[in-house]
Amino acid sequence: MLCVWWDQQGVVYYELLNPSETITGTLYQTQLMRLSRALKEKRLQCYFRHEKIILLHDNARLDIAVLVKNYLKTLDWEVLPHPPYSPDSAPSGYHLFRSMAHALSEQQFTYEYTKIGLIHE
Repeated sequence: MLCVWWDQQGVVYYELLNPSETITGTLYQTQLMRLSRALKEKRLQCYFRHEKIILLHDNARLDIAVLVKNYLKTLDWEVLPHPPYSPDSAPSGYHLFRSMAHALSEQQFTYEYTKIGLIHE
């Protein structure tokens, strides 16, 4: 699974999880810590210029876990409400995937097919 956070300037932070790894409240909190550090490194002017960082994320159970909610309060980020099961759940995703396609257009990948699926080399 690929976990990606982006803003109007492009990708800020991403993590590629192992195939057996799942998102838990603890992992998501750790990812938010890393995202906060990445914002300070990559968007320093924006991080300190604005009153708040505004986060839009889906409202899956892990995102509303007490652990994550409390951590977001310590960051003092504003969380935008997200409609449940919205068909246009990430309207900004169009720009993200377009940007990713452009960035990866020169990359060449090799794949090996096996009985259990696709393995990236």
